[in-house]
Amino acid sequence: MAPAIVVSGLVKNFGTTRALNGLDLRVETGEVYGFLGPNGAGKT
Repeated sequence: MAPAIVVSGLVKNFGTTRALNGLDLRVETGEVYGFLGPNGAGKT
């Protein structure tokens, strides 16, 4: 089965602040992921 999400080399800037630098992510169908920041808060 094909993966639900595939991301390769994602970069995101907010002005001069780089938030993501080369993110690679693969989420298979049926998998669930959660992202937490340093203080335990969820990320959108």
